[in-house]
Amino acid sequence: MTTRRPLAVVFPGQGAQKPGMGRDFAERYPESRAIFDAASAAVGYDVAALCFEDADRLALTEFQQPAILTTEIAMLEALRAHHGWKPRFFGGHSLGEYTALVAAGVLELADAVRLVGLRGRLMQEAVPAGAGAMTAIVHADLDIDWLRGIATRFGVDVGNHNALDQASLSGLADDVAAAVAAVKAGPQVRARAIPLRVSAPFHSRQMKSVEAPLRAALEGLVQVASEPAVRVLSNTTGAFHTGSRPDLERNLVRQVTSTVRWVDCMRELVDRDCEIVEVGPGRPLRGFFASLGVEIRSVTSVATIVDLRG
Repeated sequence: MTTRRPLAVVFPGQGAQKPGMGRDFAERYPESRAIFDAASAAVGYDVAALCFEDADRLALTEFQQPAILTTEIAMLEALRAHHGWKPRFFGGHSLGEYTALVAAGVLELADAVRLVGLRGRLMQEAVPAGAGAMTAIVHADLDIDWLRGIATRFGVDVGNHNALDQASLSGLADDVAAAVAAVKAGPQVRARAIPLRVSAPFHSRQMKSVEAPLRAALEGLVQVASEPAVRVLSNTTGAFHTGSRPDLERNLVRQVTSTVRWVDCMRELVDRDCEIVEVGPGRPLRGFFASLGVEIRSVTSVATIVDLRG
């Protein structure tokens, strides 16, 4: 396929992982294998073995985050080297934003995998196991402002605004349950409530303890090229990063306690008439774009690769 439209690559976050992810890329492409090797050297354990055969550790947030980021960059490097990919814009959902920053040349891979490993551990430790919850609210005519009001009333947060018909409530388990009951008793009584299989209430006020150590880690990074960040979408603002390093650090810190404004991020790419392709071990973002009436492609394996030579 040829394309003259600007290419935008988007990366899924946690939830996209699966045992064996990236193995086909690592076995076929030396560029992909080199990414796994570099990530392993940075974190001090075998990331390839984690991704390919360690389902137990892959279930832990601390290991999921470096594993997903590494797999996605390994995939992208093969696509760049062998399939003509030259992305102009980058976006990522939650953790995927860090992949996007590496892909754009803002963060070095080694720094990023260490950083998201810390981020994952801090997020896991912020709330005792079982104390937090996230529930997706799905409704064809979802009123996000009304849902925010319900969240405020019950002391929880809208963790993700993923699609026109889907958002999530995030917070302490009992408070989320009360908020869900209020949703079902309100004007959107036919809304579906789907409990999410997550280990903590991500993107909520319950993650506040993560902010200070994450800020310190970001400030300690030497290899940060802030200017290329203008090509990367911010989950926190729903727009592209400004290119200012203080803004970049501030937005990444706020991301752990703020709503992932994915609907706004998607609209930014649609408004630029981009050719949008999802790259990762799973393809959740394709469904989110569909809520806008936009069809995107997904590359999840070697078998699904699309040539984009323009």
